[in-house]
Amino acid sequence: MPASATNSYTGKGIAESFEDIIFDISPEDTPLLSLAKRMSAGQTYHQWQTDALAAAGTNTSVEGDDASFATLPATTVLGNYTQISRKTVQISNTYDVVRKYGRKSEVAYQLMKAGKELKRDMEYAIVRNQASSAGGPATARSTAGVESWITNRVLATGSTAGTTPGFSNGTVASPTDGTSVTFIEADLKSALQLAWTDGGEPSLILMSATNKARFSGFAGIATKFNNVQGTTQATITGAADVYVSDFGNHTVKLDRFMRDQAVLCVDPGYVGLASLRPMAKEELAKTGDSTKWLLTAEYALVVQNPDAHAKVQNVGA
Repeated sequence: MPASATNSYTGKGIAESFEDIIFDISPEDTPLLSLAKRMSAGQTYHQWQTDALAAAGTNTSVEGDDASFATLPATTVLGNYTQISRKTVQISNTYDVVRKYGRKSEVAYQLMKAGKELKRDMEYAIVRNQASSAGGPATARSTAGVESWITNRVLATGSTAGTTPGFSNGTVASPTDGTSVTFIEADLKSALQLAWTDGGEPSLILMSATNKARFSGFAGIATKFNNVQGTTQATITGAADVYVSDFGNHTVKLDRFMRDQAVLCVDPGYVGLASLRPMAKEELAKTGDSTKWLLTAEYALVVQNPDAHAKVQNVGA
């Protein structure tokens, strides 16, 4: 380069080359939250009832005999506490109005982002092994997650220990883990049978990426190649999204927020989310030259009948 030539290394006032978009690939899918039926809660402890028919058996009567009566069993009352989840946004008024790449209003952008984060936190709470808690003046309430609710369980073949106390005396305890082993098809079939025997139709199977990889290796899911014609490239299929068992067709979904230690067989007809306060944003009082926002949701997971579901416990190895 001639010494007299003005160039990009020494020149001043060069404009930035800056993409006018923000690239965010953070996952937003919330499978259990999305499928849960929407309900309303009236208190911080939300309750519902379950019942069951008497076991079928031989039923014969003598002609002309007088009727006899037995005490009818009462319904079973279950309940879950509401949990408050929230996100906060505080933006200086100057930063909100100055020109920025990728967004016009910083407040609008951060509120949108916080709303997505709040939904992910809610999915995390309801899909895992969280226990329920009434909380207190200095302790937050918590809603029990679906993994904690499901007592129809199959201890994975080769695993040891592990408990699932379920609902008792008004609360749901967190399961305890045993030795983690490899997820196998026989255990999945056993779990589906448990739910079906009790009257459930677990048409959704939720699992982590670790267990999905094991699932895709089941013997019934063979790797296939498409027919190659001309210059068409071959497609290799080594996974499945639907599992057909003796107990129905089951959609298999990945859940990014599940634990590896459990595979959940869910009947969507018996899962709900009761909102005491639906997700909402509120602008807080100004205390200076900035804008403050609070996003809040108060909700309880409703597992309308735990026996409609099942799980394989102690997997993920």
